Amino acid sequence: MTTTAVSQQLLPTGQSLDAARAEGERAYALDRAHVFHSWSAQEQITPMTILASEGSYVWDGAGNRLLDFSSQLVNTNIGHQHPKVIAAIQEQAAKLCTIAPQYANDARSEAARLIAERTPGDLNKVFFTNGGADANEHAVRMARLHTGRYKVLSRYRSYHGGTDTAINLTGDPRRWPNDYGNSGVVHFHGPFLYRSQFHSENEQQETERALEHLDQLIRLEGPSSIAAIVLESVPGTAGIMVPPPGYMAGVREICDRYGIMFIADEVMSGFGRTGQWFAIDHFGVVPDLITFAKGVNSGYVPLGGVAISERIAATFADRPYPGGLTYSGHPLATAAAVATITAMEDERIVENAARIGAEILGPGLRGLADRHPSIGEVRGLGVFWAIELVTDRATKEPLAPYGTSSAAMNEVIAACKAGGLLPFANFNRIHAVPPCTVTEAEAREGLAILNSVLDTADEHRNS
Repeated sequence: MTTTAVSQQLLPTGQSLDAARAEGERAYALDRAHVFHSWSAQEQITPMTILASEGSYVWDGAGNRLLDFSSQLVNTNIGHQHPKVIAAIQEQAAKLCTIAPQYANDARSEAARLIAERTPGDLNKVFFTNGGADANEHAVRMARLHTGRYKVLSRYRSYHGGTDTAINLTGDPRRWPNDYGNSGVVHFHGPFLYRSQFHSENEQQETERALEHLDQLIRLEGPSSIAAIVLESVPGTAGIMVPPPGYMAGVREICDRYGIMFIADEVMSGFGRTGQWFAIDHFGVVPDLITFAKGVNSGYVPLGGVAISERIAATFADRPYPGGLTYSGHPLATAAAVATITAMEDERIVENAARIGAEILGPGLRGLADRHPSIGEVRGLGVFWAIELVTDRATKEPLAPYGTSSAAMNEVIAACKAGGLLPFANFNRIHAVPPCTVTEAEAREGLAILNSVLDTADEHRNS
């Protein structure tokens, strides 16, 4: 199955396909000559050229239309080219393109108000950053200064960013080349029943044993030395492992018991992705700090931030906070956030994500698991789902080893693209993470393509 725009003489931009292809060819040539790509061996990649995008779709360098089931890096929560956000950026550019962060401006003030209205509890102060990694950097700095402690705990199978502290917080193989002992980070095992480290047989056991493990680690490391625990409310890139009932509440209780700050990383899971404004809302828990980025303005202009509780904000009431960024609360980025949050509210986009997950994606993916023996497990919330591919359901042997890809996974990814689907893939998983605006028809289209593609994965299962 191939979905193509070749028969369409114009792209959504109104540009002719031939003209767009010519631009795309030049862009690709310049990219290969001059652009240094992240997380890549530079001579081993052939990056896809994108000619245009609209809603849930992108057009590649050949003019093929692809259903974006990746939301790029799981950030285009309101889809591509949302007209209200585009207009807001244009209007802000005509009014005030940039201003230093020490000056108040209406875009940043309104964005902070809208975010604070949606955070749980008393997280009513917002420090703006340029993205998720530096949001986590600053949240850790705030926790360390507030507590006077240095160590920070984070889980294996996590991702918190590519900057200095954030990459050390990260619990996946991208940390390894950047890892050093004096970062002050200690990793622990979080709950993941499908690949349980605790030999659990059910969610209750997984919760109890994971919390016992965390508590023991804290006691062995020294509670008075630990500033914070950093957890993705629902881990994203690492596998969309929804915490079992009681786990997040248990972490909150442990933090309270030892005077440790609880940082909820909502960079990927926030702003509607799981069918709530923040994923932590599913668990009825209020952290001390929330980090965010991506979905706050769907990545239209780089923006991130930290939502801060009253007790941590009070630490810096008469004591200067030693941190800042030239572009903190940039007016173009915060104007895009205001328009994004307003559109999400007005168009009930968060509710759409919840409905699509409950009625279409969840049942549809479970149906695929019934039909395809290469699926070991599907799991997720809202428009935030992982498909775990295995060669053997009994042994749970992954289709690609942890930390790497494989020829089999590369075939699956290629089949997705050939079928008209742009996937998000990591190790042995395909993630179904379309925009929160995805329609029922688009979600079913994606499921149909996956159904065809997974025949390729089935061919690699052990007999």
